[in-house]
Amino acid sequence: MNNSKVKITFLGGVGEIGKNMTAIEYEDEIIVIDSGLTFPDDELPGVDIVIPDISYLLANKDKVKAILLTHGHEDHIGALPFVLKQLNVPVYGTRLTLALVENKMKEHPNVKLKAIAVKPRNVLKLGHFTVEFIKVNHSIAGALAFCITTPAGNIVHTGDFKVDYEPIDGEMIDLPRLGEIGKKGVNLLLCESTNVCRKGFTMSERTVGRVLDELIKTHADNRIIIATFASNIYRLQQILDLAEKYKRKVAFTGRSMMNVTEVAYKLGELKYDRNNIIDIEKVDKCDDKEIMILTTGSQGEPYSALTRMAAGEFKQLKLRQNDLVILSASPIPGNEKNVYKVINALYKLGADVIYDELADVHVSGHACQEELKLMHSLVKPKFFMPVHGEYRHLKVHKELAMTLGMEERNVLIPSLGMQVELSPNSIKQAGFVTAGQRLVDGIGIGDMDSNVLRERKQLAEDGFCVVCVNINNVSGTVTSDPFIITRGVVYEGEQEAFVQDAKATIIASLKEQDLRGMEPAVIKQSIRRNMSNFIFKRTKRRPIILTIVTLD
Repeated sequence: MNNSKVKITFLGGVGEIGKNMTAIEYEDEIIVIDSGLTFPDDELPGVDIVIPDISYLLANKDKVKAILLTHGHEDHIGALPFVLKQLNVPVYGTRLTLALVENKMKEHPNVKLKAIAVKPRNVLKLGHFTVEFIKVNHSIAGALAFCITTPAGNIVHTGDFKVDYEPIDGEMIDLPRLGEIGKKGVNLLLCESTNVCRKGFTMSERTVGRVLDELIKTHADNRIIIATFASNIYRLQQILDLAEKYKRKVAFTGRSMMNVTEVAYKLGELKYDRNNIIDIEKVDKCDDKEIMILTTGSQGEPYSALTRMAAGEFKQLKLRQNDLVILSASPIPGNEKNVYKVINALYKLGADVIYDELADVHVSGHACQEELKLMHSLVKPKFFMPVHGEYRHLKVHKELAMTLGMEERNVLIPSLGMQVELSPNSIKQAGFVTAGQRLVDGIGIGDMDSNVLRERKQLAEDGFCVVCVNINNVSGTVTSDPFIITRGVVYEGEQEAFVQDAKATIIASLKEQDLRGMEPAVIKQSIRRNMSNFIFKRTKRRPIILTIVTLD
């Protein structure tokens, strides 16, 4: 009887959007699936990116054999430079995925990357694990699902996928192979959940191409600016094909757009005539009807090319009346405010703006309910765990699986740090490991409890106050007027009266004490306490207070 037990540890990608990372472990071997990041919200001031806490992997670093990448989006590869600084292991992925990783690694020249390219239907042996790579459709080329043969049975990890019946590259998701694997027997399915709340099917990428074709044709005399995700190679291919069809020169702008298109072109994933590409600085020398501009900024990113164009701060290009601007993307949850701010600014400049609420200029790369049902029906898993989504997505996906006949006791919703034990005939929670978020800020890496983060939040909410006092240590007298600076504490018209009253408060409190020979640290503490009480009574705020005491 086979009593083998495999552990699955969730270090990211469950109960949240982004920073996907899952570890699969048997005895002294661990393989890791994906190594992604997410971007900070307003609760993380000054933070650049958020990556998974890999304390568990570092504690077991001798066991980690490889990192397998499903595809090249940032939420699946973005943390790799930081992970590989501490884990020297090979990384497997398709050519485009690895090329995007190598492009990222240029910013980390001291980090070693051992990249090994794989293709769909390749089979890789990693100790006790055998991994088969399966072609899936997504919004980026080179996306894969995995069938991982383990001592406890087969595990299918879908990665991010959709079912596109007319894909741009002509290669559909490998449904026949998924069906064959399902017939052989799958013990556990880990399936993405991003679009589980949407009924029906995700539209084909070609739908966007047909809409863009019509828009370009009906705006034949207008200059056209299209903002989209730089990583959406299929979208870029359609746009470049339309540019050639309508005899328009194309200018790329935005660092990620220029980097990704160059990488994809060299790999043959993106095909276009180099002679049809011009520098952005030459755009104004061409007639409007001869130009198309491909740019970043579809999410309203503050320093992106499109945002700067909308603000009139993009030196190489000034928007004009009747320019057609197409945002070929939907706002990622949380970005809506920034996106609509850019759209409003574009309208104020006189541009015609088309976005997802007005036309089908974007389709998702994620499976809706009917495609998820198809995946479950083909794979026929004994056990199921929904992944890649917020808790609401995971819960709805569990309910969807149960409508297809899956028993509730065979479905487990994972959470961050959860470790699950899988055997041929059972699945159960086996405890929790250290997991969570690590904050990347410039060259520093911290955590959610960092004093730096707490102080930034306090500065953002309440401001700060600096108090400088000179004291004669022998006589114990204040030898000059206290010097006070505030930022973000009181409004300009109140500043003068506030400072005068604060000085009087400090002097009065110091006169009540015998300061002769007193330690500066004790004096500082007294000033800070009295100043904090004064400010709170005056403003109902508690700013950061810095005190400087000099002894004469």
